[in-house]
Amino acid sequence: MKNILIVDDERNVRLTYRVSLESEGFAIHEAESSLKALEQLAARRFDLAILDMRMPEMDGLQLLEAIRDRDVDTPVVIITAYADVPHAVKAMKLGAIDFLQKPVTPAQLRALVHDVIERHEPGARPPVKKDFAYFIRAAKRSINLRDFNSARKELIRALELNENSPEALNLAGVMIEMRDDHERAKKYYGAAIKLDSNYEPAQQNMRRLFELFNFGSSNEPYNLGDKE
Repeated sequence: MKNILIVDDERNVRLTYRVSLESEGFAIHEAESSLKALEQLAARRFDLAILDMRMPEMDGLQLLEAIRDRDVDTPVVIITAYADVPHAVKAMKLGAIDFLQKPVTPAQLRALVHDVIERHEPGARPPVKKDFAYFIRAAKRSINLRDFNSARKELIRALELNENSPEALNLAGVMIEMRDDHERAKKYYGAAIKLDSNYEPAQQNMRRLFELFNFGSSNEPYNLGDKE
């Protein structure tokens, strides 16, 4: 039986995850804080740890760093809020295996847990190598399909490989603007332009926001960069 550790300071959240995963035959253990989680990780071997990004005292990112500093190689899944893209990128660099965006449905949680467990079984087939261009293409497809959850995952992986990419930052801006968060979208477009003042897709998207705010409408379409 596979042992899974759930780390979240909210009891109801832990209960929801427990019910979702125990029905799949997993042995579920809980920790209400990062310190309790470290104690459990030191005491026994887990097949997977599920960490909430935002917790008091020590958040999920700090906990992940502490886990890796202790040479604990337990696979880790991070649960993030929509606004946590930069933190999720850092989490991947620290060794997070995957992540889910809140709100998490039982079906999403079960599917990801099964996938991670399967990938870490002895003798499992090594993953296909995916480069920066692959994740950018995948993000564009997902944005065009309005599948923002998938787009966010692909962009986090792209930014993990190249955090100074105007193209990835511009795509993040488009994704966020489509979710009607114009102020945060402007920051991503601005970051892309700061890296490359001649990057036209971000310039165009910034012009559109300017026209929308100042004139109430714009003829400028979303610009995701070069067409695939």
